[in-house]
Amino acid sequence: MSKTLFERIIARELTATLVYEDDQVVAFQDIRPQAPVHVLIVPRKPIPRIAEAKPEDQQVLGQLLLKAAEVASKLGLTQSGYRLVFNNGPDGGEAVPHLHCHILGGRQMGWPPG
Repeated sequence: MSKTLFERIIARELTATLVYEDDQVVAFQDIRPQAPVHVLIVPRKPIPRIAEAKPEDQQVLGQLLLKAAEVASKLGLTQSGYRLVFNNGPDGGEAVPHLHCHILGGRQMGWPPG
């Protein structure tokens, strides 16, 4: 089975502008930003999507959310606000089958999204 785009970035087979990394998650700039700040944070463990996460993934999912907030703060988004987005499946806008959280900020977010 071939690696996903994100697995290749994590393995440093593809370059990306890294914003944060630790032993469980990696955050990098989105190559097609939808806001002035658009960072993806992904678990190193290849979980295809949130609907396929298992109970044993609870720790990495918690780390993903906590570090998303930390990255948003580091990027100066805490005061004005930001949006976290998870896409699940084709109708949800999923483009890469590797669980990831979009951190979007730097502008007013409309509602409803999409």
